[in-house]
Amino acid sequence: MISTQTISQQTVGRLSERLGAASSLRASLRDRAEQSAAVLPPLLVAAERVATTVAQGVHGRRRVGQGETFWQFRQYEPGDAATRIDWRESAKSQRLYVRETKRNRAELILVALASLLGRGGERLTLLGSGVAPMSGGVALSRLVQLVEHENAPAAGKGLPVFEPLPRAGQLVLIGDFLAPLETVHTTVAQFAGAGLKGHLLQTVDPAEEELPFAGRVRFEGVEQREELVISRVETVREDYRQRFQRHRDGLAAIARAVGWTIGFHRTDRPPHLALLALHAALTADRRR
Repeated sequence: MISTQTISQQTVGRLSERLGAASSLRASLRDRAEQSAAVLPPLLVAAERVATTVAQGVHGRRRVGQGETFWQFRQYEPGDAATRIDWRESAKSQRLYVRETKRNRAELILVALASLLGRGGERLTLLGSGVAPMSGGVALSRLVQLVEHENAPAAGKGLPVFEPLPRAGQLVLIGDFLAPLETVHTTVAQFAGAGLKGHLLQTVDPAEEELPFAGRVRFEGVEQREELVISRVETVREDYRQRFQRHRDGLAAIARAVGWTIGFHRTDRPPHLALLALHAALTADRRR
């Protein structure tokens, strides 16, 4: 006869072995998953996350780590300037975070849109890259390479140069569109005149829209390296905001005149909201 105590010890022993094996299996799976994710470009990982949020129909629902504050930052990467590190956000964890710029956000939305369209079997490419439209995972990987390595002639250089495209295609332009309205109109009119449907997404930083500064501020140009010093910024804030809104209204009028759609996005807002609206516009055009 086996005592109850002996049975209990044997059972505990077997359970311990199984728990240990299960723990090792989970650790092994986690290690392999982390190793697999490590080889993926950070832009692709973030974009897939945004695309999945939209694909699942999450319309601004609050989740831990996916709120408005989270999307203003991304993890520090080698090559980032130390001055871009946000020490207040970084102090909340053991990782360093840098504040996103509008270019980071534009690239994120672009790749997320490509991921979303790719899931539906659409063929896509990057304007100005010279690469023929592709579909599937290959297209998405190739697009990320083009964006990250700036192989496309138009990458990061303002409005794109006109090039012939299939009349059945749809063109998506994402940028700040702060160029003179006449310049924007010329570019849009060329593509629209070729029979293309198009969608504009203006992406700006909150400071560009609100001019929240006060006192004496020196503004430095990004492209032309010009400087402007204003002794009391608050005295020109209202005029600035009105001019910014007039420019935005002008962009909307340009898009409306050729039957295109336009959306507006700030980098302090969740990117999946802009992606959702953009995807809806594309879908609506395909149904016409």
